[in-house]
Amino acid sequence: MILERIIDLLQLPFMQRALWAGIFTGGMAGALGSFTILRQLSFFSDALGHSALLGISLGIILGLNPSVMLLPFAVVFALGVTYLLEHTRLWTDALLNIIYSASLAVAVILLSMSDRYQGGLNNLLFGDILAVRPADLVMSGTLCALVGIFILLTLRVQLLITVNEALAVARGAAVGIQRLLFITLLALVVAVSIKTVGVLLISAFVVIPACGARLWSRQFSQYVVLAALVGVSSAIVGMLLSAGMNWPSGPSIVVCQLAFFLGSIAINALRGAWLHRGQKSPTG
Repeated sequence: MILERIIDLLQLPFMQRALWAGIFTGGMAGALGSFTILRQLSFFSDALGHSALLGISLGIILGLNPSVMLLPFAVVFALGVTYLLEHTRLWTDALLNIIYSASLAVAVILLSMSDRYQGGLNNLLFGDILAVRPADLVMSGTLCALVGIFILLTLRVQLLITVNEALAVARGAAVGIQRLLFITLLALVVAVSIKTVGVLLISAFVVIPACGARLWSRQFSQYVVLAALVGVSSAIVGMLLSAGMNWPSGPSIVVCQLAFFLGSIAINALRGAWLHRGQKSPTG
């Protein structure tokens, strides 16, 4: 019964668009998430996610398409936050906490003042991937290609910046430009992925695949690819579960990511215990 329901839904154009959107956003989020967690920017992606609701609210108030408004807003917001982090003496976690909490508060107030928004707050908070339009899919696919090209062309530099920024500067790398490019792409990926998993789950959507892949990777290039694959496969499985069980799509995807992460921890723990047991001497 469940399998038949999934097969029937996969014949529908909106479900096919949703599946492709999940694949694109999952791959992008996983790949960039691998850099994000190593640079300790996971809280930064959370702030970007919460600010996205403010961008949507401004678009509604101004009578603009929220999806169109969200992309430039996310980039400007990310660059502004980066400037504050680099030019203030406040602790990073404290400043980001202020920013994302205030953004969410202002966004909710703006939404409550507007009668133009016809959607539901739940769709903004937890995503509505089934509402993906052809234009959204083209945007996600184009951005996915840009992220792939960026990683292929700058992988060595990004790795050096991630591991040892001082050494990267000494070797003549344009660290400032590379950091701005990365932050801009991360902001765009977060903005595009909002429709997939929503504001509240976007940070987990970026971070969890990268954390799970980290437990299996020994080389950085392998780590980036595996994180992207985890993001893609979680999106596919999550969408199929959502279709078959009539679950919300965003939470279903994140639960699949969490299952992979917990499974990776369990397998690595068992493997470590087995190796430790095998290394013991017979008389130990």
